[in-house]
Amino acid sequence: MTCWEIEEKAKYFTAFNGRFLTSFSDDHISQFVEDINDQQTFLIVDLRCPNTKHLLAAAGKLLYIKYRWLILDTEYLDSNHPDAEEQLQSISAKLADLPLLISSEIYLVIKEQEGSYRVEQIFKHSMDHPLAVESFATWINGSLLDERIAKVTSIRRLNLEGYTLKASLVVTSPDTLNHLTDYKDKHIDTITKVNYILTNCLVQHYMGARVNYSIVSTWGYFNTTTKRWDGMIGELSQNVADLGASPLFFTTDRIPVIEYVAMTSATRSKFIFRSPKLSFTENVFLLPFDNLVWICTTAVIILTSCLLVVTARAEWDVPLTVDDPTDGSILRASFRDTLLMIYGATCQQGSSTLPRSYSARTITMISFTVLMFLYVCYSANIVALLQSPSTKIRSLEDLLASRLKFGAHDTVFNRYYFTHAAEPTRRAIYERKIKQQDGSTNFIALEQGIDRIRKGLYAFHVEQGVGYKVMSETYQEDEKCGIQEIQYLQVIDPYYAIQKNSSFKEHVKIGLFRLNEHGIQHRENSNLYTKKPKCTGGGGKFVPVSLVDTEPAILVIVWGAGLAAAIFISELVWMRGVRAYQDWRGSHVVKIASTEYID
Repeated sequence: MTCWEIEEKAKYFTAFNGRFLTSFSDDHISQFVEDINDQQTFLIVDLRCPNTKHLLAAAGKLLYIKYRWLILDTEYLDSNHPDAEEQLQSISAKLADLPLLISSEIYLVIKEQEGSYRVEQIFKHSMDHPLAVESFATWINGSLLDERIAKVTSIRRLNLEGYTLKASLVVTSPDTLNHLTDYKDKHIDTITKVNYILTNCLVQHYMGARVNYSIVSTWGYFNTTTKRWDGMIGELSQNVADLGASPLFFTTDRIPVIEYVAMTSATRSKFIFRSPKLSFTENVFLLPFDNLVWICTTAVIILTSCLLVVTARAEWDVPLTVDDPTDGSILRASFRDTLLMIYGATCQQGSSTLPRSYSARTITMISFTVLMFLYVCYSANIVALLQSPSTKIRSLEDLLASRLKFGAHDTVFNRYYFTHAAEPTRRAIYERKIKQQDGSTNFIALEQGIDRIRKGLYAFHVEQGVGYKVMSETYQEDEKCGIQEIQYLQVIDPYYAIQKNSSFKEHVKIGLFRLNEHGIQHRENSNLYTKKPKCTGGGGKFVPVSLVDTEPAILVIVWGAGLAAAIFISELVWMRGVRAYQDWRGSHVVKIASTEYID
């Protein structure tokens, strides 16, 4: 991007071994389109050209991100007796007011003598700082001697020499400022305390800088009235802060205004609840047997009844003088009676009638024995199932369909995400479970929500480490069993954020990665976040049988009694109807007979 003639451009192309593929005669930076994949663009400009200063001023942030710049002053390069220091000072003076920040790749070519050139790089920590110069290479007769102490620019310029960075810190409780590093009240502003320590390590011990914190009360949400971001994101987007010392969730609406760098806190907010009893989600009276066992049991009852009917008919066909035909204890050749007898055996109720022959009694004895074993297995399974927790609630849909009550920790981000949920299931959870009919909401204090989880049949949305810390301190050992969790928020783990297009991006990114690799990040997360309590109470204490457990049996009684009453009323109505018809028919016949007699 120079004012050179084509022959002069060709000369420089040849000097650089033809590695530069494109030449632009236009000197307007607006022709370049920012592309996330465009990382190798190298621009050459000549300070002797009239529009170069305007070009560099218009470049703005492109001077320290994405592009590399080779800045020449051919007035000096064409000189036969140049003064290297004079060249450097002159070029630096012309560039002093430009944003050549610490991530910039600005190369200056300084002529020392014919055939010998020195390549220097210049940068500054901020717009208020003076330019710093570092040696890049020496060019002698076409050979380049690398003089860099480290090839990676961000490593080479790692030491910020006491420069003060500004960081934004989210604090929801005023007392947090008194306990940022002493690990007290770990369940309050946990994510802020973790990242406060990591930010200090990053800035002071890795980058050689200082940090000033500004305190805000929210992470930052877009205000539709003012059309601006508030909280920490507002400070980052308005260049008030360089670092977002409290990580935040990765959402698409925040991508245009901030830069996500690295994940520093592996924490998530989820619905936490104790597994309800199995009877709350299943009919325990149907669970002891597999479907095939139920089918086989039904087949045994029907087959045995049929065999007994056949043998009973054979018995009654052979007259036995020792038996009284009117004896009610002898099984009759009726499928209805035999089916009722076998059903009573299935329920271990015995039978008031017995067959006479040995073959029929053998069938009866075998049937009673088989059904006794089935009854024992069924009863044993029922006892175990009544004490078992349910594992059916595995998704948000299952949680919404359950009979559990809901609540959420009263925090800023919980209120925001619940009220702005658009996905149907999540929206239904807020409308039907969190929001009350009177307009109030179930956003409650942490200790209150954890206590309701302990009592059972309650799902509480809370940050995992925070909730588990209170659980481990307040729950009995048996109460720590059967704890389940289901994620509600459609976000990944919180990420550390910085200004958009920050010149410190590589410094912060590499520094955070090193904190993770060296174990410092893991240490702080382990110290401040409590893991899920382990179940060491032997699976929990004995749970008494409640009406919910016996609900299917009660329904059988209710429906059976109702059916019996309906049949009784039907029979009563039928018999009265038949009797009325008979009375009417009898009186009608008498009337006809009387009429015929008179005639």
